[in-house]
Amino acid sequence: MLMPINRLEREKSPYLLQHSHNPVDWYPWGEEAFARARGENKPIFLSIGYSTCHWCHVMERESFENQPIAELLNRNYVAVKVDREERPDVDRIYMAFVQATTGGGGWPMSVWLTPELQPFFGGTYFPPENRYGHPGFRSVLTQIAEAWRTDRERILDSAREVVAQLEQQAAVEPGHSGPVDQALLEHGFFVFRRTFDTQMGGFGGAPKFPRPAVFNFLLRYWDRTRNREALDMTLLTLREMAKGGMHDQLGGGFHRYSVDERWFVPHFEKMLYDQAQLAISYLEAFQITGEAQYAETARRTLDYVLRDMTGPEGAFYSAEDADSVIDPEDPTVKGEGAFYIWTAEEIRDLLEEPVAEWFCFRYGVADGGNVAHDPHQEFSGRNILYQAVTLEETARQFGRPQAEVREALERASGILLEARARRVRPHLDDKVLTAWNGLMISALALAGAVLDEPRYAAAARRAADFLSVRQFDPETGILLRRYRQGDSAIPGFLDDYALFAQALLDLYERQFDRRHLDLALRLTAEQRQRFEDGSHGGFFSSAEGDSSLVMRLKEDYDGAEPSGNSVAALNLLRLAGLTNRADLREAARRTLAAFTPRLLAAPAALPQMLCAGERVLAGGRQIVIVGGPNSPATHALLHAVQVHFLPHASVLLLDGPESRAFFAAGAPAIAAMETVDGQPAAYVCRDYTCQLPVTTAAGLEKLL
Repeated sequence: MLMPINRLEREKSPYLLQHSHNPVDWYPWGEEAFARARGENKPIFLSIGYSTCHWCHVMERESFENQPIAELLNRNYVAVKVDREERPDVDRIYMAFVQATTGGGGWPMSVWLTPELQPFFGGTYFPPENRYGHPGFRSVLTQIAEAWRTDRERILDSAREVVAQLEQQAAVEPGHSGPVDQALLEHGFFVFRRTFDTQMGGFGGAPKFPRPAVFNFLLRYWDRTRNREALDMTLLTLREMAKGGMHDQLGGGFHRYSVDERWFVPHFEKMLYDQAQLAISYLEAFQITGEAQYAETARRTLDYVLRDMTGPEGAFYSAEDADSVIDPEDPTVKGEGAFYIWTAEEIRDLLEEPVAEWFCFRYGVADGGNVAHDPHQEFSGRNILYQAVTLEETARQFGRPQAEVREALERASGILLEARARRVRPHLDDKVLTAWNGLMISALALAGAVLDEPRYAAAARRAADFLSVRQFDPETGILLRRYRQGDSAIPGFLDDYALFAQALLDLYERQFDRRHLDLALRLTAEQRQRFEDGSHGGFFSSAEGDSSLVMRLKEDYDGAEPSGNSVAALNLLRLAGLTNRADLREAARRTLAAFTPRLLAAPAALPQMLCAGERVLAGGRQIVIVGGPNSPATHALLHAVQVHFLPHASVLLLDGPESRAFFAAGAPAIAAMETVDGQPAAYVCRDYTCQLPVTTAAGLEKLL
């Protein structure tokens, strides 16, 4: 085992600890590094990545573990490492610079800063030497050091100018356009329609990334318009993703993205935020269609998370690496997806005939391997499992009853999963991030209600309790972002407040514990105090007062994760629907107004914000259930609501005088809602103007 030899040994981030043995004299992001840069008048070399990043590992092996390159870095620069998952605020600022100056971005991100933290040169991965038309890292380090020595004033002037330009480009202010309307949402739909792959699903060509915020918008657009295309685009994409190698056919869960257009060859990293959001997409598809295939994919995804990504205290880990050990005899040699891929011989050794043949036919296993395009020879002679044919086609091919084949293949999958578990698992990033845990709590809360599965409901509650106790200080209102090995740290960002508040809202509307709603309201109040732009609307991603940030951004891109602003807008609308508070409704309106110019210019960049627009157009709808929380009749009414896709309805439970008084404070009509002849009752309302109550699930179904 390599001994730590730099300052990163004091950190908790798995990514920073991975670099604690480098000969580079790394500093974590902080005043110690900045003071040295100012004192010695040296530029800062900033390297940003995360622990399960493939090319981060490559650059470490090639450059940061290279003694001559390390000496060059140590002599001329103050070297700083940042885990982008711990410090998304730092990552966003310098990613904006790299994208603006190079036209692209990614990780590892390499940025050179002045001692005042202003960027003046950047890129992503650099090979150690000049290669394939790319400048080598050694050469770049040498040239920048010389430029700093001979032309420092020009560099400083340029850096100041760049930051001013970035601030101007990033400014988010309401324009002269009107509110979000039907025409804007139509525009958003047609942008996705134009880029949709009608054969394999997804949007655009390879590589294909799952982007669940797009599904969220398309399903809500379908719910309002009943435009079948929006639904069909989503369902086709979900089906094709589930069939492909991007979906772990044995263990459940999804890899980060597909390098090809047919979801077959994945980048094998597994991220918590993908599992959470995709589980929700499959559950909503199940609510709409009633088709078991979508529920099954959601179950397998959530079961994977509970099995392999859940800590002993109930919180969820961040990610599993793409790279894994190829040969246990030499654990230093790793390959992309080695943990997940198989030779045909390995499968035949583990399974008896004819089941081995059935399995290979069903999952596309070939004797010489099934990856035709393999430029790095990662998969030579090996197979990525995918659903090459259906279960029905497999049964027909071998002339056996479908039930027999299904049972045999399920047993075979269990045998292979057990064998795979004996391999060396990929590196686990076991830090707990509040924002990402919020996404997973939302998924489990939905699954517990829609699938009527107490195990998922309990897991959602347990994780929420963990965050409430370990990450939130009720005295100060500070929510912390990261937990690892007993240590909670880093004041939370907009994403943390918004996504945890969203999770608590989802828990309330699925399980009806008022504690969750109360904390969602408290977090939203804290979020508004710390991040809201009182002048122009919307929310900054970071709180005011951090001198290490050269600018404050309002993040708006709904990418792999939804932006904090989109989630905040939806939370405000949902809380206004539950409490009828005008101040929350107005804050939501101001947030949408701030981003309307962006929505008009590039609606495809903000699909989750479009969901907020859909909720505005849908208007206020409430479903109020009156009854004891432990009554089977109450449960029947609630279940009748939960199984339906009702994305814009506010669901309230009046289970006693306290809850009645709380909700009646905002909507006095609630005070008169009672059980009917002693039976739990459901009221379906529009802006708290209600239809006659019903007491049976069948009666409620008709109203819904």
